[in-house]
Amino acid sequence: MKLKQLESLLGDLQQFSNPKIELEQYPTGPHIASRLLYTAENSFGDVSNKVVADFGCGCGTLGAAAALLGAEQVLAFDIDTESLELASENAEELELDINFVQCDIRNLVWRGQIVDTVVMNPPFGTRKKGADMDFLCVALQVASQAVYSLHKTSTRDHVRRAALRDFNASIAEVLCELQFDVPQLYKFHKKKEVSIAVDLWRFVPKRNQGNGL
Repeated sequence: MKLKQLESLLGDLQQFSNPKIELEQYPTGPHIASRLLYTAENSFGDVSNKVVADFGCGCGTLGAAAALLGAEQVLAFDIDTESLELASENAEELELDINFVQCDIRNLVWRGQIVDTVVMNPPFGTRKKGADMDFLCVALQVASQAVYSLHKTSTRDHVRRAALRDFNASIAEVLCELQFDVPQLYKFHKKKEVSIAVDLWRFVPKRNQGNGL
């Protein structure tokens, strides 16, 4: 599947109608989502025929992209019931087989099947300090091959240091810098849209084996 086709399909998905600020719910736009998964597959072979987990799936955009690119199985996790219902509707619309799991990622103790790749757009940590790092810590424990994640460019040094020193990553690489467009979703938003510089990261865990937690 070509990048433009993938982005077009993702652009038709439903987005949050009543987002929750305490969960930092911002939709992952089709532009960024398509590039994240397309890069993971075409540059590294981390999607097709792999078990892919989408952490904090929200509307299910990243998980849908993984399924469209030929993932063997997609597992989508979120703490919010409404998000999971919306993501499930989006999957049905595209006739995709995705398994949805309600849980708090920070408390996830994974003893299930081997997960090859984790993809995620975690909370940036502006409401709950450290939320982004909580997601990354768990992702690097669950993934056997790679973790793809979006983090604010302003946190680049901190993210690299934490991943390599504290979270057992052997590789922490910024693949590219992207513009994350945040629409006017909440009452405190003064502008119709704000663009935030984010890094697309690829992390590789030190142990290249999926023996869970």
